Amino acid sequence: MSNGALHVARTGLDAQNMRMQVIANNLANVNTVGFKRDRASFETLAYQAMTVAGAASSAENKYAIGLNLGTGVQVNGTARIDTQGTLTTTGNGLDVAIEGAGYFQVQMPDGRIGYTRAGDFSMSAEGTLVTPDGMPVQPQIQIPEGSTAVSIGADGTVSAQVAGQADLTEVGRIEIARFANSAGLQNIGNNLLVETPASGAPQVGGAGEEGRGSLRSGALEASNVNVVEELVDMIETQRAYEVNSKMIQATDEMMRNATQSL
Repeated sequence: MSNGALHVARTGLDAQNMRMQVIANNLANVNTVGFKRDRASFETLAYQAMTVAGAASSAENKYAIGLNLGTGVQVNGTARIDTQGTLTTTGNGLDVAIEGAGYFQVQMPDGRIGYTRAGDFSMSAEGTLVTPDGMPVQPQIQIPEGSTAVSIGADGTVSAQVAGQADLTEVGRIEIARFANSAGLQNIGNNLLVETPASGAPQVGGAGEEGRGSLRSGALEASNVNVVEELVDMIETQRAYEVNSKMIQATDEMMRNATQSL
């Protein structure tokens, strides 16, 4: 039993350590554009059925309750919390934020499509609308050379003020992707998510259509991390870690006393 208690306490330490890593990552990205906080989810490990409820306890009687010993806990996943982050006005015409559901699409170096909530776009030397890492927005948008101003409408329409022309010229449209299960997207870093079998195929269309969010030009979506909430979770995790550590110390002392008494 003592060895079993040590094992259970160890699983508790491992689980709380993983939760602390999730919280640390949330706090580290508190100022990351479009970042969505994660939450660690726990589940019990397999139980050892020493006595099954309803089994015969004698020739005439049955056990009313069973004897089941738990073997610990594990982290079964991290759930991304997709609540809307605060929109911060930047005044930069190439900055754009999504108000509502959906993701921007960008082409990654390996040719795959990545999805992001970060709309801090720039213009490359060739006039292509790109992310800070140089990945082009999809569908690709080309700003004419010599344009003096660029505007992005709430529906994703990108227009440019071309030199010598009085009216704005439409040069493309930013499309938004939605997923049946956005929590199933895989985070690969660099503010990017990729499609998985759990997320389903992307449903691509115009901003503001079929449940997709609208766009706000000249603004960026801030991280949805609440620092106070994360600090409370951090303290709670630290206390749980300490309790599991004390359990190991207590179990070790019990085993030592038993050994000395024999």
